[in-house]
Amino acid sequence: MRNLGTGIGWRPEIAEAVERMPGIDWVEAVAENICPGHLPESLVRLRERGVTVVPHGVSLGLGGADRPAEAKLADLAARAEALGSPLVTEHIAFVRAGGALTASPLLEAGHLLPVPRTRDALDVLCENIRIAQDALPVPLAVENIAALICWPGEEMTEGQFLYDLVDRTGVRLLIDVANLHTNHVNRGEDPARALDELPVEAIAYVHVAGGFERDGVWHDSHAHAVPPAVLDVLAELASRVRPPGVLLERDENFPAPSELERELTAIRETVDKAAAAGVPAPTKTNRLAGADGATGAADDGPASVAGAEADAGGGGARQRVGLAQAALLSALVGGTPVPEGFDRTRLAVQARALAGKRADVVAKVAPELPEILAQGYRKAFLAYAQGHPMTEGYRRDALDFAAYLLFDGRLQDADVRRRLSEWWLERSGPAPLSQRPAARLVRATRRVLLRR
Repeated sequence: MRNLGTGIGWRPEIAEAVERMPGIDWVEAVAENICPGHLPESLVRLRERGVTVVPHGVSLGLGGADRPAEAKLADLAARAEALGSPLVTEHIAFVRAGGALTASPLLEAGHLLPVPRTRDALDVLCENIRIAQDALPVPLAVENIAALICWPGEEMTEGQFLYDLVDRTGVRLLIDVANLHTNHVNRGEDPARALDELPVEAIAYVHVAGGFERDGVWHDSHAHAVPPAVLDVLAELASRVRPPGVLLERDENFPAPSELERELTAIRETVDKAAAAGVPAPTKTNRLAGADGATGAADDGPASVAGAEADAGGGGARQRVGLAQAALLSALVGGTPVPEGFDRTRLAVQARALAGKRADVVAKVAPELPEILAQGYRKAFLAYAQGHPMTEGYRRDALDFAAYLLFDGRLQDADVRRRLSEWWLERSGPAPLSQRPAARLVRATRRVLLRR
């Protein structure tokens, strides 16, 4: 496996600082924020210096019930080729649910949500990963995610689930030690046990990030310094196998470059020290064994695996997974009843987190909105989110939010209403302005409605 070294998540806000940082062997960039035909100049300069760039996808939804969208796979492949990347990465998560498979409205989570660790979900995930592998020009690695909630009726531990996934698909793993710590606090899962059970030889690289704890819940914020507890999990991993690459993630609330460099130094020292004092990795039997000695699905014979995959392809497993995911997501973003077996308090925390994430991303996608609405932006958006699930992307969400404020008469300030009207009309109308009578009539009608 390729040795990547020490890296940092490339973000536009810290692009110049990253270029000047000593000892940066590679960077990771969010795939959806990159246009293959117009690469950011900073990434071009890094590539010219020999710095590896890895595209990291966040919207494919490999853990969802539907097959991966061909267009999204083509986009991810194009980014890998444009950057000359040795691999691409995505998440073991679902990001949307509903639609034709479940005969229900299609809903977008706007964030990564955990898949149930069941054989049905594993069958679907394996098939989706194979589809992605066939469509990508370079190897794929998938990341374990952080979670606030637990699915009822899970049949495997996280380590067993990941082991079986690798065993059946050959996919590589991106292990996020911050997410292992998050799941330790939120779901009571032992990071050491997860590391004992997963196939460490399949690790492509490792994520390290910060977060914070509030009211007994750990929030994987990517906006805080890496805490000692996360470095402890990194040390646990490095004592089993020296990871080919380790990367510091920071998405917002960026500190001074010197502080990021200090965190990178702490990460290097943690890996070096743990690797020097390492112990032999657990055997395959130990990794697969649960607390009672039972093994995961990887011990099933080839016939049972083939049968499971045929079931997933035929729609049985996909439909069961789809119905479960749609019910959960509808409760989180649509206010429908909480599915049986879920913790209502934790689901409420997750729902608030999803709405907050939506507000944050819309503010980045459409920075004019918080500028126009000032301090009232966040309160207004959270009120909107309660009754308006996201059904498309964030740009559509921004337009729908503005229309919600304008057409429902929620703006008393005439200047704010005028500025928001102009913003909405500029982005929601035909571009360039159409000369067709029907299009001109639609635009004129909107203007009249807004004046009212």
